[in-house]
Amino acid sequence: MLRALIWDVDGTVAETERDGHRVAFNHAFAEAGLPWTWDVDEYAELLEVTGGRERILAYMRRRSDAPAGEAEREALARQLHPRKNAFYAELVAQGGIAVRPGVLRLMDECRAEGVAQAIATTTSRANVEALFASLLGSDWQTRFAAVVCAEDAPAKKPDPQAYRLALQRMGVLPQEAFALEDSPNGLKAARAAGIACGVTRSAYFTDARFEGAAWLRNDLVAPPPVTLALIRSAVSGLGG
Repeated sequence: MLRALIWDVDGTVAETERDGHRVAFNHAFAEAGLPWTWDVDEYAELLEVTGGRERILAYMRRRSDAPAGEAEREALARQLHPRKNAFYAELVAQGGIAVRPGVLRLMDECRAEGVAQAIATTTSRANVEALFASLLGSDWQTRFAAVVCAEDAPAKKPDPQAYRLALQRMGVLPQEAFALEDSPNGLKAARAAGIACGVTRSAYFTDARFEGAAWLRNDLVAPPPVTLALIRSAVSGLGG
């Protein structure tokens, strides 16, 4: 029986990576006087590293103009990441990031049918709050039985920590849940937690391989649209 739908955030709920986080990183670099700019293609490569601070550190390791020592690089990353999050929140508040097609409809269907919802992401709580307050209003948290962010689950996807914690907080078994993801690492995290997972490709993962997905689609609305009936069928077919 399907009792819970668990949402990833970046790329799944909205195209946040290309149009939000990437732009915010560049603002943070410019503010700090750094001659670094991540274009669309370079950011696609950097997304192989999960986590914003970790992404900055990975980038610095390939830059000759970055601090030489690991401690200095870590200090700079910790300085840049909060500023990037602040710029991201400004972009969201200005309406610069749109929800992906079908997301709000499926969320509403869950509410109507009594299916619990949760968030399992390795982005920061500040980023989650900024996005969902913009999309759903100030009482957005009342829609979710659990909200797991980077502060709660520091082990980044493909580690299953975020999903396992969401299940624990909801009191739901893996076979009673279904996850929605957009990336290979997210899919691996859900499956490692024993959760069936459907994938809606985001802009940066159109050509990626998604082995083990219950289904693979471009969005939630292309015929036939993703409904709870379709999700229940997928869970049943996977033995959930």
